[in-house]
Amino acid sequence: MRLLLLSNSKKSGFGYLEWAMPTLREFLGERVRRALFVPYAIVTRSYDDYVELARRPFRELGLEIQGLHSAPDLHAAIASAELVVVGGGNTWRLARELHVRGLLDPIRRAVRGGTPFVGWSAGSNVACPTIQTTNDMPIIDPLGFDALGLVPFQINPHYLHGNPPGFHGETREERILEYLEVNPTVTVVGLREGTLLRVEGDSIQLVGEDSARIFRRGDVPREVGTTDDLNFLLRA
Repeated sequence: MRLLLLSNSKKSGFGYLEWAMPTLREFLGERVRRALFVPYAIVTRSYDDYVELARRPFRELGLEIQGLHSAPDLHAAIASAELVVVGGGNTWRLARELHVRGLLDPIRRAVRGGTPFVGWSAGSNVACPTIQTTNDMPIIDPLGFDALGLVPFQINPHYLHGNPPGFHGETREERILEYLEVNPTVTVVGLREGTLLRVEGDSIQLVGEDSARIFRRGDVPREVGTTDDLNFLLRA
């Protein structure tokens, strides 16, 4: 499988997805010319508006983009896609729409069969076995926590370590440790903004200007960088 799992789409001082463009360009190469965009995570804008937002950066890469929602046959569109792209937004809404439309299995089959996959934020969450490590408010019943299971570990996108000054609620780390207490066999990657995970077959690499934080029940959470061997995550 070939995956790019981004923590975020927007970064201070950069346009939409601009911070990730060098990696996207290298990842996609010359082979991909059309992208199928899954817009179902968006809540406060229309699906068409979301496709237009994503169209700009993908045009810079030389790709045409089609919104899955506009395809006459959703399953056929996925089966013939050159690239599947899942945008961010609300993970609960995204999971519900994937369940309602019966899209988990078609996307899973396509990606496991060789179709490259790019996701950011909620789009990275659904690449995991479940959506249980999302930060998003549960605005709707997702009809199940199960997701695509393209990787065997969980991602917490937009990971922030500690709390802003004056805020005394639970930290992100405390929330993840709570999750691990009731899901003791799972590994969670805290993926900071401006970073991504690139999966190429049995190899996985952290890309970006920051570290990631690895959580396992019973182990002290540890920081990993772009030069660290992370292939153990694919055996989690």
